[in-house]
Amino acid sequence: MNMSNPQKFYTLYRDGFRSMVLGRTLWKIIIIKLLIIFGVLKLFFFPDFLTENFDNDQEKADYVLEAITAQGKSDFWNVKQMDKVKRREK
Repeated sequence: MNMSNPQKFYTLYRDGFRSMVLGRTLWKIIIIKLLIIFGVLKLFFFPDFLTENFDNDQEKADYVLEAITAQGKSDFWNVKQMDKVKRREK
């Protein structure tokens, strides 16, 4: 029986994971740790910028459109500075 390369890779990994005992436990620990780490990072270090700084969906959409279509880093920086000025004026 002549197997293609993708089938060979699949059977290699399938058989390897089936025969694992300690490896399965370690992979479970790694996945749980990653979920906890990213959950904590999201909660404490990445606040919801759009909800905090804009009142309605139209303002959020305008800001995102302006930020995405800015030409290069310097223009994006100018957009951010312009938004700070607009918020101070309110």
